[in-house]
Amino acid sequence: MATSTMDVLHFHHTPFYCEENVYLLCKKLCSDGIAKAEGSDLFVVFISNEKKQIPLWNQKASKRADGVILWDYHVICIQIKQGDVPPLVWDLDSTLPFPSPLPSYVSETIRPSFQLFSDYNRLFRVVHAPIFLRSFASDRRHMKDSGGKWVEEPPPHEPIVAEDGTVHNLHEYINISVADTITDVTISSVKDVIFTQKNGVVIKDNQLEEFICQLSSLE
Repeated sequence: MATSTMDVLHFHHTPFYCEENVYLLCKKLCSDGIAKAEGSDLFVVFISNEKKQIPLWNQKASKRADGVILWDYHVICIQIKQGDVPPLVWDLDSTLPFPSPLPSYVSETIRPSFQLFSDYNRLFRVVHAPIFLRSFASDRRHMKDSGGKWVEEPPPHEPIVAEDGTVHNLHEYINISVADTITDVTISSVKDVIFTQKNGVVIKDNQLEEFICQLSSLE
């Protein structure tokens, strides 16, 4: 089944602030009726590892023909769908169709069949969007140098503050290690965690597609 694409310019994007871009993306998908009003069909996915060096392909910021770049972390949104429609990946930094079906995104951006040194293995923190939208906060301190100057220009909107008043917890999402990963990705074992825990669950790159498809079965 063909996936209809959208103009990525319809959504806010500040380079190097992918976590805030995805936060605003989720809000707009909900307000525009593209996702459910409360975002229950959306999941925010943080990609990183202990070394903070993860290769992803088909990225706009790359200077290579194959679009590969080494990010310290990256953030995307995955929307689960009903019936035979595959989950959709919303990646504002990708050169692939926007959104892209999860199977093609995995094969063209993550490329799990590509043999990587262990230092470059990707880990995925999957967080239910309604929880993320309530809990996430960033005062952008990670984008300032030791002298307090911006490393990259910040977004024009005010920093995001969590509902409980927290002003910064980005590190809780992007600090990901193998020790955090779950081994059993069956829905029966993780559904209580994924729908209740602020920091979601952490899985390995060869588990992503299976895990998301199981979430789709709950819709």
